[in-house]
Amino acid sequence: MIAMLLDHLSDLSFLLTSPVWLVFTIFWLWMLIDALRNREWIWALFIFIGSGLGAVWYYFTVYRGSTSASSGFELPGAQSRKHIRQLKAKIHHIDNAYHHFQLGDVYFQQGKFADAEKSYRAALERDATDIDTRAHLGQCLLRLKRPAEAKPLLKAVCRENFKHDFGYSLMAYAETLAALNETDAALGVWQHVVEHHSYPRAKVQLADLYIAKKQFALARAQLNDVVNDDSHAPTFQRKRDRVWIKRARAALKTLPA
Repeated sequence: MIAMLLDHLSDLSFLLTSPVWLVFTIFWLWMLIDALRNREWIWALFIFIGSGLGAVWYYFTVYRGSTSASSGFELPGAQSRKHIRQLKAKIHHIDNAYHHFQLGDVYFQQGKFADAEKSYRAALERDATDIDTRAHLGQCLLRLKRPAEAKPLLKAVCRENFKHDFGYSLMAYAETLAALNETDAALGVWQHVVEHHSYPRAKVQLADLYIAKKQFALARAQLNDVVNDDSHAPTFQRKRDRVWIKRARAALKTLPA
């Protein structure tokens, strides 16, 4: 393996005279190192053997998905243009709250939060009581960096059902409180989430607050849980949570001994 790596990098004079090959090699190394750091052993082997094909496939299949704008949220709805056209057609003929809500979820998944907000608000105009629409609008406003508007929506949803969306609404509420610098309130909500769920997203952000309060032992316990659980998690879960795993490992390195 080392010999093959050296073979990739041996002809330095060619690299210097070929900017395209230099960029390609940097990209290949970037994807290989990312796979190794995240213990994606099969992917690392495939990138190494498959060279450019493996690196490109890894980038679009794993790497890009781990840094998407809506990472951490699990909302229903397909992302295809065909589905959007179908929903718009249904809205044109029926115009009910549910189809506006579904369209909002599709836009949310695509990271089009302004469009998602419009659809969620259209849904609320037709049914102001729906808990899913209120919760998802709150999450959308949080992503639009408008936590003050998100807070009353998410707070009401969590009071009505703190388990809503399997705890994702509660996590969004905690993030909203943190964004508003209501640290103590956010700490309490994160503690509540961790008592009922094992989401890395919750444990890492709870650890961040412990670190801010210099409660390093409590922070280390949460971060170690995240890293240890990752080694036993199924592949789909590791891909979904890889952003938080990276943060947990990085934070552990900064904690005082």
